[in-house]
Amino acid sequence: MNDLFNAAGLEKDAPRPLADRLRPKTLAEVVGQDHLLAKGAPLRRMLDAGRLSSVILWGPPGVGKTTIARLLADDANLEFEQISAIFSGVADLRKVFERAKARRAAGRGTLLFVDEIHRFNKAQQDGFLPHVEAGVITLIGATTENPSFELNAALLSRAQVFTLNRLDDDPLELLLKRAETEEGRILPLTDEARAVMRNMADGDGRFMLNLAEEIFTEPEGRALIEPKELGEIVQRRAPVYDKGQESHYNLASALQKSIRGSDVDAALYWAARMLAGGEDPKFLLRRLVVVASEDIGNADPQALPLAVAAKDAYEFLGQPEGEIAIGQLVAYLATAPKSNRSHVAFKQAKAAARDTGSLAPPPHAMNAPTKLMKSLGYSEGYVYDHDTEEGFAALNYFPPDMERRVFYKPSQFGFDKEIAKRLDYWGRKRRERS
Repeated sequence: MNDLFNAAGLEKDAPRPLADRLRPKTLAEVVGQDHLLAKGAPLRRMLDAGRLSSVILWGPPGVGKTTIARLLADDANLEFEQISAIFSGVADLRKVFERAKARRAAGRGTLLFVDEIHRFNKAQQDGFLPHVEAGVITLIGATTENPSFELNAALLSRAQVFTLNRLDDDPLELLLKRAETEEGRILPLTDEARAVMRNMADGDGRFMLNLAEEIFTEPEGRALIEPKELGEIVQRRAPVYDKGQESHYNLASALQKSIRGSDVDAALYWAARMLAGGEDPKFLLRRLVVVASEDIGNADPQALPLAVAAKDAYEFLGQPEGEIAIGQLVAYLATAPKSNRSHVAFKQAKAAARDTGSLAPPPHAMNAPTKLMKSLGYSEGYVYDHDTEEGFAALNYFPPDMERRVFYKPSQFGFDKEIAKRLDYWGRKRRERS
């Protein structure tokens, strides 16, 4: 039965895109997903046992989600229905369920494939539940977004989530060889240009085949295409990056952890990936300011001022010169000594503040601007540190009813070592005074 996907009006003998002609006919022909489809793998076990349950296929574009769903229906002898959450609404779902009930009454099951299932709202997702539970449909949902964030817990509890891999060099090269077999000729590419084209595909098999189809339009017998010319023939693909969704946070996390792990080259790569994907440079700079304080801290007190200066430089220079300051900052932070001790200390201090309530400061820590306050003991016992010979009066500034706590324990890296020496000295003087 025609739907939004197969109602394109193409006649049987009309030209078909290369990616469509090379669509796998069996699960064994699917590339790059052996962890799900090989003998003994989860989806293969379901089919071998004759018990295909509802599943969510989570993965980037062009890795075979739609193809796998269609082939699962064939292997399980189920009628295949396909809808898109982008173009379908409640009325479309109701029609699908009615057809599925009619088939069930006639003894045939239905596999309903829902593309971009995360686009359905909570109420629409809930609408699948009774039909899944009653066995009216076997639901196969496809999503490029993390199901944990985008799908209802009730729906997730009734479906297994399987992650599909982005295609690496080997499956992409296999697709190129299939394309060459289909076309009956070799792509006119040097080895270097062939590798560049695989990188352009960015793990997307469908995009790879579309690129190959463009190259096949080049005249036969022409000189082999070098990487530079390849870039002129096909428009380079923007990296898969949705700055409003999970990949936005994944790349930001990779950047911060690369800096924390002092991997300067990886940190520069992730920062470049974010900018190349269209990330707002101000978001990136805000993250780097956080890193300067959280991960570098007092091991290098210049990190935070430099991060703020890089932010100011970017705002002053704009694009593209402002990115020079971003690169300098990333390199500086990644190669700086690291310490999170001030960050940890402040978290512990906040926890102590919550636990101890509203204890008053010691009298010597409070000013006495009025006679009444002075008569109540405010400021009593205070010693002005600058008036002492050592510039340190060794007073205790914790509340009188609270034992001293040690929150800040500097590391032995960078300037933290100097701070540790000072704290040891002051601690010794306090103990002597007490």
